[in-house]
Amino acid sequence: MIVIDGRTCDKSVSDFANLEEILKMILNSEEMKDRVITDVLVNGEAFSEIYPHQAEDMDSGSFSSVEVRSVPAGQMALSISAEMEKVATMMAGASREVARLFRDAADSEALDLFQRLLDVTSDFLNMIDMLCSDYAPQVPEGYKAKTEKLSEMLSEMTDVLGNEDWILLADMLEYDFQPLCEEWREICRTLHAELAEAAK
Repeated sequence: MIVIDGRTCDKSVSDFANLEEILKMILNSEEMKDRVITDVLVNGEAFSEIYPHQAEDMDSGSFSSVEVRSVPAGQMALSISAEMEKVATMMAGASREVARLFRDAADSEALDLFQRLLDVTSDFLNMIDMLCSDYAPQVPEGYKAKTEKLSEMLSEMTDVLGNEDWILLADMLEYDFQPLCEEWREICRTLHAELAEAAK
C-alpha cells in the first residue's frame, strides 16, 4: 500500500523494485506539484536516509507500506523564514563567544567554534537567497548590499584566519560581524512578514 497525504495510491509497493523508485514516482506525481515532502513512513515507522541512496538498497519485498506526508512549498518557506531571525541571533551570539575565546588564548576551542560559525553563516546565506528568489513577492530593502557585505566579510575573515592573527579576527567578529548579524535580523523579520502576507 502506498499512501500520499492520506490518499491511497492506485499503485502498490510490489509494482516497484525498491523504495527509491516509489519515492521518485511520488515526487514526479501531480499531487506533489508545488509541495515539499516532510515525512516518509515505511511500515508505519519514520524513514530518513543514513547514507545517500539508502532507499535504493531497500528492496520492495522487505516492506509492505509507504506513507508520504507533504505540505505546500509556500507553507514550508513561511515556516523556514520564521526561524531565520533566530539563526541570525545565534550567529551574533556565537561571534561574541568566538571573539572571547580568541582573546582568552583558547585557540583550539575558538577555531572549532569559528568553523561551525562559518558553516552556519554559509547555510544561512544560501537559505535566505532561496527564500528571496523563489518565494518573496519582493526582495527586502538592503538585502543585496548586506549579502555582498557579509560575503566580503567572510572572505576577509578567512584571509585573517590564514595569517593566524587571532586578535584581529576577534575584533572583526565583535565589531564588524556581530553588528551585521543584528542588521540581518531585521531583514529576516521583513522577509517573514512578506511571506506571511503573500500566504494569506
